[in-house]
Amino acid sequence: MFRPRVLFMGTPDFAVPSLIALLNDGWPVAGVVTQPDRPVGRRRTLLPSPVKSAAQQAAIPVLQPERVRRPEALEMIAALRPNIIVTAAYGQILPPALLELADLGAFNVHASLLPKYRGAAPIQWALMNGEERTGITIMTMVKELDAGPIWATAETTVDPDDTYGTLHDRLAVLGAQLLRDSLPRMISGERVAQPQDDSAATYAPPIRRDDEQIDFRHSATGVCNLIRALSPRPGAFTRVGGKVLKIWSAHLDGTWTEGAAPGRFVGRRPDGPVIACGVGAIVATRLQTAGGKAQSGADFLHGTRDVETLCCTRDE
Repeated sequence: MFRPRVLFMGTPDFAVPSLIALLNDGWPVAGVVTQPDRPVGRRRTLLPSPVKSAAQQAAIPVLQPERVRRPEALEMIAALRPNIIVTAAYGQILPPALLELADLGAFNVHASLLPKYRGAAPIQWALMNGEERTGITIMTMVKELDAGPIWATAETTVDPDDTYGTLHDRLAVLGAQLLRDSLPRMISGERVAQPQDDSAATYAPPIRRDDEQIDFRHSATGVCNLIRALSPRPGAFTRVGGKVLKIWSAHLDGTWTEGAAPGRFVGRRPDGPVIACGVGAIVATRLQTAGGKAQSGADFLHGTRDVETLCCTRDE
């Protein structure tokens, strides 16, 4: 029986379960395209992407073009003769010439319920905006960003204590499961793709440095949402005494009464300092000072004298 040749394109940890699902189900993966090795850490050591490591373990050919739209990259991919392209967080916009190489279609595993949160950072923005539900969408790739017809979706609840890390890992597994269930039906014609409602589209652009900075003028709920959206990476930060202070985890403080300027350290709890916000206050339960290691809120209090004199500031 004919089994379509699959080209898989992905880079980070999120994409690995989808690649493994294809391999476990016996799809002929002709090759993997992933981002070039990048320098990591203080020593700037070149490391492969998680997808490259997974592909090498399975003895699958790996291509790592710097720019996938360049003619030489398209030639290398065309030589793999893919019938299907499956992408998951690859990291580059694919040109129409590449999408057209797959005669049975090019499909993307996207970490949101489209048309909401089209773009590069759907998990982070869903958390920052306090969404109570999110999920996975498998859609046909088109020239426009994440705007192609939808083949399948799967939902999950966003728990109040979810961080980017926990939600990312759950969605990665959910995406792989949805791909396993849907791809055979998509190829056989059992399923029919449905167009997106462009009027309902929202966007999730890449996280910028400015997005990582806490604005304590916002509500305590909004501040907590930002902190969990950026944990365990890259981390939400503020400045205290001109130095960067990262806050890795926090929760709402239910006893604080209004009155202090946003960003002011206004009290102590057993698990960390209380910081006033525009509405309400947070308890910072895990913090990291500039040049130091992450520590519990209790340890931060133990090592900080006169904590109530501190105030967070923001770059303007």
